[in-house]
Amino acid sequence: MKTHTTLGRDAIQAAENSLGLQVDFLSVAKEIAYGHQEKWNGSGYPEGLTGNTIPISARLMAVADVYDALISRRVYKDSMPHEKAIAIMKEGRGTHFDPDMLDAFLTIQDEVQAIAKRYADTDADMDLKRKQLELLSTPR
Repeated sequence: MKTHTTLGRDAIQAAENSLGLQVDFLSVAKEIAYGHQEKWNGSGYPEGLTGNTIPISARLMAVADVYDALISRRVYKDSMPHEKAIAIMKEGRGTHFDPDMLDAFLTIQDEVQAIAKRYADTDADMDLKRKQLELLSTPR
C-alpha cells in the first residue's frame, strides 16, 4: 500500500520520458502523487517530510484525499456523513494536515460537500465495481 506514492510518481515520470520532454503540469502531478501521504508533523510517508517542506500541491491533495476517502462509499465500506468526516479532519489540524490548508477547506466545505454529492457513486456504480472486483479475484 505504501508504494502507491512512488509508483504514481514513477508512472508519471515514465510518461514524460516517453514524450521526451518535461511537462509543467506533470511536475505538479508528480508532487501530488509522491507527497500526498506526507503529514504535517512528519509521521507520513514516503519521506517523513514535515511542515512547509511538503510541497503545497501535496498538502492540498492530502486534505482532499482524506475527505474523499471518508465520505465515499467503497465496495468494502459504507460512506461516512460529512459532519463526522469534518470532525475527524479537524482533529488532524496541525498534525496530519497543514493548518492553513485545512482552514481554507473548512471555509468552502459546503461547496465541497455539494460537489461530492453530485459525483457520488450510484447503486449501479457500486454493483459494477463489486462485479469487477469479483472478476479480478477469481482464479483463472
